[in-house]
Amino acid sequence: KVWCAIDIGTAIDPAIIKAQMMSGIIFGLSSAMGQEITFADGEVEQANFPDYDAMRMNQCPEIEVEILETWHKLGGAGEPGTPPSIPALANAIHAATGKRLRTLPFSGEVSFA
Repeated sequence: KVWCAIDIGTAIDPAIIKAQMMSGIIFGLSSAMGQEITFADGEVEQANFPDYDAMRMNQCPEIEVEILETWHKLGGAGEPGTPPSIPALANAIHAATGKRLRTLPFSGEVSFA
């Protein structure tokens, strides 16, 4: 399960903010768990999303997003979910196994079956 809180300033459309945060978290977890761009003969091997191993809905954890509104005039909500999701997963794995993961994707060192 993933819990997320975002200080967005003024939340114009809370449903879209929550969806953006969820998609950012899923993108971050996907990159941590095995999604990667590979190259062969100097070219990217993944032509588009069918070749890019992103998490599918049946693989996603339950995600709860809490919006904290403040007077600050902040900005977009599309990116903030991605960066912290990767170290959060690494720390959860460390707490469960004692293993420190420092290289992406984590699938080289642990199995996500």
